[in-house]
Amino acid sequence: MSTEDTPAWPLWATDHDAAGPAAPQEASTLGLAAPCPECGMPVRPDQRYCENCGADVHPDLAFGASGGAASEATVKLNRPRPARRACLECGGEVDADGYCQTCGAKAPSPRDHFEAAPASWLGGVCDRGVVHARNEDAMALWTAAEPDRSAVLVVCDGVSSSQDSDVAAMAAAETARDVLADAVRGLAGSPDGGDTDPGTGPLHRALVEAAARANDAVVAHTAPDSENAASCTFAAAVVVGDRVHWAGLGDSRVYLLTDTAQVQLSTDHSGAEELIRAGVPREQAETGLHAHAITRWLGRDAEDVVPDTGVHPVTGTGWLLVCTDGLWNYASAPGALAEQLLAAGSDGADPVAVASRLVKWANAQGGKDNVTVALARLEANLNGASQAPTAIAAESTDAPGTSVEEKI
Repeated sequence: MSTEDTPAWPLWATDHDAAGPAAPQEASTLGLAAPCPECGMPVRPDQRYCENCGADVHPDLAFGASGGAASEATVKLNRPRPARRACLECGGEVDADGYCQTCGAKAPSPRDHFEAAPASWLGGVCDRGVVHARNEDAMALWTAAEPDRSAVLVVCDGVSSSQDSDVAAMAAAETARDVLADAVRGLAGSPDGGDTDPGTGPLHRALVEAAARANDAVVAHTAPDSENAASCTFAAAVVVGDRVHWAGLGDSRVYLLTDTAQVQLSTDHSGAEELIRAGVPREQAETGLHAHAITRWLGRDAEDVVPDTGVHPVTGTGWLLVCTDGLWNYASAPGALAEQLLAAGSDGADPVAVASRLVKWANAQGGKDNVTVALARLEANLNGASQAPTAIAAESTDAPGTSVEEKI
């Protein structure tokens, strides 16, 4: 390397020589550095944080305070970030763009998949499934404040061949839940809900009113001039004292699955059920061409919105299950569903976790319909009430419909 290629030395030596030695900093301005209490490295008095370990060395002093209002940028920086959703595929964090940061899977929209957990013993999952383009199911849950273990579970399934069925289902479910919650609040202190007769008690009347008000909500929230009026099924269960009060229209179902009873409480209003009543085996009837054609529903064109109702005692430990046909399509009999519940979790498991596993199981079978699973974990002698000795028969108000809407 020649001397011509050597960088000019004044870049360092001459410039500093010309300036002379650096003037000492005045102690009155900076003071003496003191060791950091965390790592021992020197920290000047004008430093709030240790540059080596980040420790707050002067927490009692306010540094850099301007005395004025915070800028818009500062407000934005200090604003809490909303919690991000968990990925349904891997449990990772879903970013603001809707994709999981870990596995890259696209998260469903809030309407396509949502969960609810009003209490540690009550929860549910509502999911679009695999085949359908949108989620036309809906779910609404409520529970009284602890230690009371009263609860309301409502599930509605929009009829796919009707317009705005997703809107209809959600409006119906939320309206019915509110009606039933108000009714339960009015029964505070009644150990059995006041219903000794399923056809006359206050909760029977509340279930009938809930269906009527839900029907009004469907009419109010959907188009009045549609060629195929919005419609949905209706299944509801109310837990009060040591009893389950239930109601149903269409083919969404209520099951009681405990260590002492495994029963389907509600009865479908469908083409399949009519075949079963005529003597056709259940498996054959429920897989036939018009198995899911419902004969009763909620909606503007519904002829009868008075649900079947009934009451059943809770004498064991297990689950109350309210679900759409997206689940029971793959395990219709109570014993078959009880087996899936057992595989999904024990009696003491988190209801949302159990419901999620049941939804995933249904989707793994094909997911040909939307899937909704609402669960309440039950125990014998709920709320300290005396156990009812026998089951109370259902009150049927079923009148055969004159028209059938096919569920696609």
